[in-house]
Amino acid sequence: MTTDQQDMLTNMAPDQALSNGHSSDLNSQNHGSGSQDQYLTDRQRFNWLRLIRCDNVGPATFHDLCAHFGSAEKALDALPTLSRRGGAKKSVRIATQQDVETEWNQIYQGGARLVALGEPDYPQDLAHIHAPPPLLTIVGDGQWSHKTAVAIVGSRNCSASGLKLTQNIARDLGQKGIVVASGLARGIDTEAHKASLYTGTIAIVAGGLNRIYPKENIKLAHAIAENGLLVSEMPWNWQARAQDFPRRNRIISGVAAGTLVIEAAKRSGSLITARYALEQGREVFAIPGSPLDPRSDGTNHLIKQGACLVCEADDILAALPNHTPSLKYQPPLLRENASSSEPFDFEDALPVKSRDRFIQSLGPTPIAIDELVRQSGVSPSQAQIILLELDLAGRLERHGNQAVSLKP
Repeated sequence: MTTDQQDMLTNMAPDQALSNGHSSDLNSQNHGSGSQDQYLTDRQRFNWLRLIRCDNVGPATFHDLCAHFGSAEKALDALPTLSRRGGAKKSVRIATQQDVETEWNQIYQGGARLVALGEPDYPQDLAHIHAPPPLLTIVGDGQWSHKTAVAIVGSRNCSASGLKLTQNIARDLGQKGIVVASGLARGIDTEAHKASLYTGTIAIVAGGLNRIYPKENIKLAHAIAENGLLVSEMPWNWQARAQDFPRRNRIISGVAAGTLVIEAAKRSGSLITARYALEQGREVFAIPGSPLDPRSDGTNHLIKQGACLVCEADDILAALPNHTPSLKYQPPLLRENASSSEPFDFEDALPVKSRDRFIQSLGPTPIAIDELVRQSGVSPSQAQIILLELDLAGRLERHGNQAVSLKP
């Protein structure tokens, strides 16, 4: 590990960031000369980071904004108008140039880098979920992004037999060339990473890469940074909150061809990961346990619902015989057109009656966007801009399977 990487993950103070602005040669350190792979320019990457750091802009909103306006730069200009038309009670907070400059410098000083959707080091299976994170902060070897991965998750308060099973399965998967992904949590996650440390492991964290949680896994995070891959979609110094862990779980299942759950109580966060895997069209595996052990309630329930029963690594390998990540996936966002199109005419595109009719079709119960379009009679493009307005105003709740609802 380099000296810079050794300095990361240790709560670097903001005043340690570089003061000379984001370097114009940062992209050159990510790929060799003559590479045919596509990369964002520094200006595009900086604007992407600025847009995703704005209030009420999540991955789905980011993608819709860029698709509608052609670039992150143009989308940033449209945010105040969109949020006002969506009924925002106060102006949307737009990330400042200075804030983004600070984070940018901290990331690269810490030995990490920003990877955009569609670039070679972006986890290839993650690129195919609905609304993938547009930018990830990563540290480690990007080769693990190109390989088939299986997520292993489970109880923090796990049994000794659960730990042994995790160790055996993660080790055997690694020996077969499968990368093991998990969330760096206590218990099953920790054992999964340790058992696959030298055969390929990806750790997705809920906070920033400079705020590893739990703290007892900072040493393990250093080892993963040297031998595997650390991944976060959150700002560099972000302290993880309870609501950030489901976002992490969506990425854990998203980077993997399948998710194995080893010991999970009824309300375990591991079941959230399994649910995301199902929504993403991925395999779900579970190890059965004693009905007398509450740590097996979740896994036994998954098996009842159709999850693949697993006793050993070969059971997983048999279900993934032909899975190969798409190594050359190039999303349309990488073909930003920053110089074309006229300013968007909100009035012509969004008549008041159309907006009112559409919003009246919304309520606190989730409904599919396609169904909303059918019921309200607006066009899909009109629906997209109305949803953007509501989202940026903080009034919209997004659910799985492209369903939305109004916040109470």
